[in-house]
Amino acid sequence: MYDCAIIGGGPAGVSAALNLKLLGKNFIWLSTHAVSHKAALAEKIKNYPGLPDVSGDGLVRALLSHAQAMGINPVEKFVSGVYDTDGSFTLTAGNDNYEARTVILCAGVQSSAGIEGEEGFVGRGVSYCATCDGFLYKGKTIAVLCTDKSFEHEAEYLCDLAGKAYVMPLYADYKIISPNAEVILKKPSRLSGGVRLEKVWFKDDSVSVDGMFILRGALAPSTLVRGLETDGAHVVVDRACRTNIAGIFAAGDCTGRPYQYAKSVGEGNVAAHSVVQFLAENK
Repeated sequence: MYDCAIIGGGPAGVSAALNLKLLGKNFIWLSTHAVSHKAALAEKIKNYPGLPDVSGDGLVRALLSHAQAMGINPVEKFVSGVYDTDGSFTLTAGNDNYEARTVILCAGVQSSAGIEGEEGFVGRGVSYCATCDGFLYKGKTIAVLCTDKSFEHEAEYLCDLAGKAYVMPLYADYKIISPNAEVILKKPSRLSGGVRLEKVWFKDDSVSVDGMFILRGALAPSTLVRGLETDGAHVVVDRACRTNIAGIFAAGDCTGRPYQYAKSVGEGNVAAHSVVQFLAENK
């Protein structure tokens, strides 16, 4: 059982990890990338104190170097669910589960908008983890929404399992090769069905499916943690980075604007100290 689980590899996640390490806590840091892939793409960052005109890649390397110098490395896993388990939390990441007394959400802002009806079919035909749930759809008809080239190996794995796969890449230069794949160059507009997902709709037509896999780098916080209070795409927090769920904290872009690295680092620090206070009060 960890004292804390940090979800997200951006500046907020790095800051939270560094502070929990300094404060002597036992934690796990989970991220789909070693440190934020999104941050690394910034051409110039002019408002980060002490690092004038640093590139995004330069900032990411500095953050990762600092973490590694303190013996901290993220576990590269995609977290698909956080569940309250009687006073602690269970995190599902691929085929693994992790238990922690507290959680800090530093998952950033979802870069692609959710699909109408998506949340209602989670666990009833909609999945975010190819290796977790792919075998359930062996020989069946599925839809695969692929938001980034880095997920193509997962998309191909799903195509090879399925009897038929409608693949929707949301980027150029896609290269998904499978005899079972039919590429659809449209973005889904909504999902429908009864007890389970039955159809994926586009602007002018639809396809019938047994299930759908949505491969994206981060989930909407309200999808990741059921019952979490949000305001649109953002997690509602107080000045101590506490959410409405006792033991769950949030920091960085996921808490709202401004989307700036300095703000994220500060909130990661605050969240880590709030975790320590929470643990002390709930021994």
